[in-house]
Amino acid sequence: MTALPREFYMPNAVHVARTLLGQVLVRRLPDGARIEGRIVETEAYTGLDDRASHGKDRITPRNRIMWGEPGRAYVYKIYGMYWMLNVVAEPAGQPAAILIRAIEPLAGLDHIAARRASPEPRLWTTGPGRLALALDITNAQNGADLTRPDDGLWIEAGAPVPDASVRAGPRIGLGQTPEPWLSIPWRFWVAGNAFLSRPDKGVAGDR
Repeated sequence: MTALPREFYMPNAVHVARTLLGQVLVRRLPDGARIEGRIVETEAYTGLDDRASHGKDRITPRNRIMWGEPGRAYVYKIYGMYWMLNVVAEPAGQPAAILIRAIEPLAGLDHIAARRASPEPRLWTTGPGRLALALDITNAQNGADLTRPDDGLWIEAGAPVPDASVRAGPRIGLGQTPEPWLSIPWRFWVAGNAFLSRPDKGVAGDR
């Protein structure tokens, strides 16, 4: 149970979003059961310079975690029903984070299946709302230290994803966000993976 160190999350959020691909998200449930999933899709949100970021203007009760130390979980709800798991990046005072958009289930499949209505495994964790449901992630995990297993949620080292297998494209669901932020290619994914939240369309990049 060796979690990635805090230093992993110190670089620019765009770099961290790329390097999170292939790492393993781990959830230990209250009963001790363990769920694992390979991270296959992420989105980067930098700080005050990113008009799509929750940290673009000032500290608020919701985004306060983003302003703290990197390697913490930032969990918030959208549409009044779905929890979103983010990882805080960059040094404290730089409100940046990476949204974990999709994972490929590796272990604890019976526990995932118990939380997901669909009998089709491909639909269990394809999207941030779905993966939060599958891993029982709620506001209770907001602020969890992902560099330590103590809080029941952490990220371990996985197999690196070569640049040739990575795609990049615009982030999803940004509404009226102005350009260039609307189209900037800060969403990253593993090409051809069956658990992506959107069709596998984008551009290859050495990122």
